[in-house]
Amino acid sequence: MDKRFYFTTFFACLFVYATAQEQTIRVFSHRGGRMEHDENTMSAFQASYDAGYRGFETDVRMTKDGDMVITHDTSLERTTNGMGTVEQKTAAEIRQLDTKGGHKMLFLDELLDWLKDKKGLYVEFELKTTPVETYPQPVLEAYCDKLYQKVMANRPADAVYLFTSGDYRGLRYLQQKYGCENLLLITGKPCNDETIDLCVAMGIKRLGATMSGSSRQAVQKAHEKGLIVSLWPGQSVADLVYGAYVGADFLCTDIPLEYMKFHKEKMPWLKIVY
Repeated sequence: MDKRFYFTTFFACLFVYATAQEQTIRVFSHRGGRMEHDENTMSAFQASYDAGYRGFETDVRMTKDGDMVITHDTSLERTTNGMGTVEQKTAAEIRQLDTKGGHKMLFLDELLDWLKDKKGLYVEFELKTTPVETYPQPVLEAYCDKLYQKVMANRPADAVYLFTSGDYRGLRYLQQKYGCENLLLITGKPCNDETIDLCVAMGIKRLGATMSGSSRQAVQKAHEKGLIVSLWPGQSVADLVYGAYVGADFLCTDIPLEYMKFHKEKMPWLKIVY
């Protein structure tokens, strides 16, 4: 890191120190820490948990025969030794694959079983229901029903479990059928007038927006509208400082261990819940 980074970070830290005495941020591990571990594997989640994290984000797709698998991409090539798409494979075929890091593919039931006896959890289950042609409305609804019922049946009493997506269809369905309020709208845009208004119009209280382009003024406006603001992606400690500076409520990070180390060494006065 160059001197300019340290100079900028130093003064941002001073500002946050002066203004964040009542601020508490929840930091959670994106896919178990995808830049530090083999993403969306039990090994990744266990490593973040062992480090002290109780906040996690993960992705759920549905196999050809209706099982629920923990993986981000529809394509298998980037993260596994397989080819083709998740939705064209049976659960048995998926179980034969290894990740690029040498781990077995993780299924929703396995993750929920691992989580069920843990305290103080915050977990985001992202609905991966794109491409849309792979998840037409009947398939989307079957997916949402299965995911919601499995997750809620295995939720620890004190856990906050959220359903998140950039696909508005799934969020609307969960609202309408289950009266679900624990929803977060993911957008590839910053926290701004457009994304704030969209959340308000949809009746969704949590906004997942990009770090880049989000400002203190916009986050304050979101708060005034009753929204909770979560920013992503956290790929450097500068993102942690910036997220605290703009007043985010939640920060998603790909480098959970580095975040925690930096916080403890450089910003111990900042109130962070992991």
